[in-house]
Amino acid sequence: MKIGIEAQRIFRKKKHGMDIVILESLKEMKNMSHPDLLVYAQDDEDKNALTSSINFEIIKTKPASYPIWEQKMLPDLCRQHKIDLLHATSNTAPVSLKIPLVVTIHDIIYLEKWLLTSGTYYQRFGALYRRWNVPRIAKNAAQIVTVSNYEKEKIQSKLKIPDKKIRTIYNACSNHFFSETSAEELETLKVKMNLPERFILFLGNTDPKKNLPNVLLSLAVLKKKNKLDFTLVMPDFGKENLLKLLRFQGNEHLIENIMLTGYIPNNELPGLYKLSLLFLYPSLRESFGIPILEAMASGAPLICSNTSAIPEIAGEGACYVNPSNPEDIAEKIEEVLKNNSLRNQLVEYGYKRAAMFSWKKTANELLELYNEII
Repeated sequence: MKIGIEAQRIFRKKKHGMDIVILESLKEMKNMSHPDLLVYAQDDEDKNALTSSINFEIIKTKPASYPIWEQKMLPDLCRQHKIDLLHATSNTAPVSLKIPLVVTIHDIIYLEKWLLTSGTYYQRFGALYRRWNVPRIAKNAAQIVTVSNYEKEKIQSKLKIPDKKIRTIYNACSNHFFSETSAEELETLKVKMNLPERFILFLGNTDPKKNLPNVLLSLAVLKKKNKLDFTLVMPDFGKENLLKLLRFQGNEHLIENIMLTGYIPNNELPGLYKLSLLFLYPSLRESFGIPILEAMASGAPLICSNTSAIPEIAGEGACYVNPSNPEDIAEKIEEVLKNNSLRNQLVEYGYKRAAMFSWKKTANELLELYNEII
């Protein structure tokens, strides 16, 4: 029996959510008892992200555009290697596949109309491609995997998929977020990144769901109250885009309270969480939210939204806010910063909560699913 696993972006240097999910799952599968696994990925800069072993073969292809790679190259490879089952891991899949298909639909945010007019051109094109692809493959798939019960209900409702055809398999966070970090290592990171003494961490990017406009408005609220005595450290966001948004809001003066770091590799994030006063995650919409667990495992107090799948994942280990209310975000930031008892409570519970999720469990449940279908 041969199982193909689509993991096309695991070798790119700047990895994000879906890339990390399948990479960490595959690392665990590699050490488990399993049938022949053939992992299909595009060759890229990170040459050693994953290596082959017995019954576990990495097949790298030349780079190609997402639709061409998925709709032409991947089906050809499945036929060439006589694959019995394909697991497409990144929301979309080939539409003309002749073998059983498992598809992980992380979310169906792209089926919500507000996204079609928000974000970058690339993000809007991706949303259109998924709107064409997902309804087709969801009906034909042998099984759909998603990452929270919240998203399972959304998929069932929107795509009219029966309950038995959708399975929730939770994500987790990488083991290095649970590791101890010495004071010397933290100081080295602080100097290397030129981090300020007092900062809160916000993982900003251009995705509209990350809610950057309301985060900036919350800073303006704190500034007006003379309570903005920290820096907002924001990885993975460009200065030009930030200034454009600040000008639009009339808040250009806030630039002095914001530090942009550029992309930070995942293995350096634990130290950043540990050094921060708190982690801010007021997303408008999430199907899971891996940074929730990363922050908890690293010991950072967490402020996050009270919407979508976020409470399902964070449990009682967070201070919740209305993400559409900048005043509420500002109030909760102020409260967590000044209340040491609350901070300690959030940190203690958060560590226990994060430990409830593991990539080993994720990988084991995926292998069980493959065996059931075959």
